[in-house]
Amino acid sequence: MAQRMTAHLRRATRVGKKFHNPIATSVGGLSTMFKVLPLYLSNKEEKSPIFPVGPFRTDAAAYTTPPESGLRVTWFGHSASLVEIDGLRVLIDPVWDERAAPVQWAGPKRFFPPTIELESLPRIDVVLISHDHYDHLGAGSVRRLALAFPSARWVTSLGVGEILGGFGVEEQRVTELDWTQSTAIPGGLTITSVPSRHFSGRSLSNRFETLWGAFVLKGAKHIVYYGADTGWWDGFGEIADTYGPFDLTMLEIGAFHELWSEIHLGPDNAVRAFEAMGAKGLMMPIHWGLFDLALHGWRQPMERMKVLAAERGTAVWTPDPGQPTTIFPGQELWSSWWQR
Repeated sequence: MAQRMTAHLRRATRVGKKFHNPIATSVGGLSTMFKVLPLYLSNKEEKSPIFPVGPFRTDAAAYTTPPESGLRVTWFGHSASLVEIDGLRVLIDPVWDERAAPVQWAGPKRFFPPTIELESLPRIDVVLISHDHYDHLGAGSVRRLALAFPSARWVTSLGVGEILGGFGVEEQRVTELDWTQSTAIPGGLTITSVPSRHFSGRSLSNRFETLWGAFVLKGAKHIVYYGADTGWWDGFGEIADTYGPFDLTMLEIGAFHELWSEIHLGPDNAVRAFEAMGAKGLMMPIHWGLFDLALHGWRQPMERMKVLAAERGTAVWTPDPGQPTTIFPGQELWSSWWQR
């Protein structure tokens, strides 16, 4: 994996307290909220499941046997996943909280319960937190993980460590990364932060004060790209050229709308990004299927994804929620749980 500085792959720029996106980006503020309100009031989409989905259960016994290929992923909904890569386990953006919100009595509520208790997960080597938004960093989840896995390393973006510390994670267990910085995990895993086009903040008053990013997980035999939250930008090809090719490319398809297209991909731009990265390996759709965070119907991202995949020949890998599923080169997987 070559590690060279390119036109887009640079350390993050910070002016005063605020980090900047790799390219000019409009996030939107109160004016966007005023535009969204009438759309919200007139919306007739099924934004949350009318009928219960699931139940989904994760059998913890599955983790007693290593993945045959060396790469296995358990997708827990939205962006939360357990990636088992060449003998190590990375828990990504785990949100077991009831709501992706500052409080647990209001805000976007889970479509289905967690598929397994956090404390019942197998040994976790790394907890990876991409940025500080509530659908990626849940206070209750962090508190529980800090107690349940006291030896786990925590890897995150610049500035997020202070938030984790406030929820009980010991400072010496946290590694913060700037874009293009890497950290080596004992056992043969390297995690690298790469730029993404998004923003941060757990309130309107502290936007951009911590960094956000995508991440490359490089094991002894496999390389995984976790795109986290991002809009389209011209850096995808350079990321793949520098750190790839990837066996699995995890790209967001949900919580999209034209009003915030610069900070979220949606299905069309996710496929575009995958193609810009060379369309190698398999594409895993993430950031959908658990929380109502936009105006579209809850199934719409995957419905559109199926159409695009058929039109473009995209190799898609999408498992049932909570099912530890081994990844084999070139073997697509289409779960239909959202159609049941």
